Amino acid sequence: MDKKNKVKYLIRKLETLFPEVPIPLDHKDSYTLLIAVLLSAQCTDERVNQITPMLFKKADNPYDMINLTVEEIKEIIRPCGLSPMKSKGIYGLSKIIIEKHNGLVPKNFEDLEDLPGVGHKTASVVMSQAFGFPAFPVDTHIHRLMYRWGLSNGSNVKQTEKDAKRLFPKEKWNKLHLQIIYYARKYSPARGWNINKDIVTKKIGRKSILNKLI
Repeated sequence: MDKKNKVKYLIRKLETLFPEVPIPLDHKDSYTLLIAVLLSAQCTDERVNQITPMLFKKADNPYDMINLTVEEIKEIIRPCGLSPMKSKGIYGLSKIIIEKHNGLVPKNFEDLEDLPGVGHKTASVVMSQAFGFPAFPVDTHIHRLMYRWGLSNGSNVKQTEKDAKRLFPKEKWNKLHLQIIYYARKYSPARGWNINKDIVTKKIGRKSILNKLI
């Protein structure tokens, strides 16, 4: 199967498997989504969703957030890991949003990526899921499956994003990247998989469900 037909098959199959794809991180607006995505670095969405209610009860907007100290933020988000760095990022970006953006999360990549603790992936998630801008955030799940499906060479996430945007229709990016994440979590977990050896150990019956997809 060539790449063109493989992409068509993938889109059709993922739409069948996951016709609805709710955003995994609980949030109420662009600011709370931005904070949740920042917290999700090297942390599960489930854990983030357990912690954010406690944080947002105290501060669910940049004005209330800077009334907390970095230490107070750190204590609340500690279970998410990397709390010293993340707490400084949350406080710093909240301050900048107030000072430079009138308290509103900016709606462009350049300003988002200028915020402390916000990289391209986080900015892509916010642009896609909060503002509906076509983007294709690449996490470890998408990076893994794009390689496994023979759609990218697996060299780095930047190349994987470039390949995904080239291969998939732009109007499907926002939903499709979530569908791939949901698929990976359910059928193709990272444990037991090595990009150099191309191993997928998750089995359902005699065949990997991943091989049934392709």
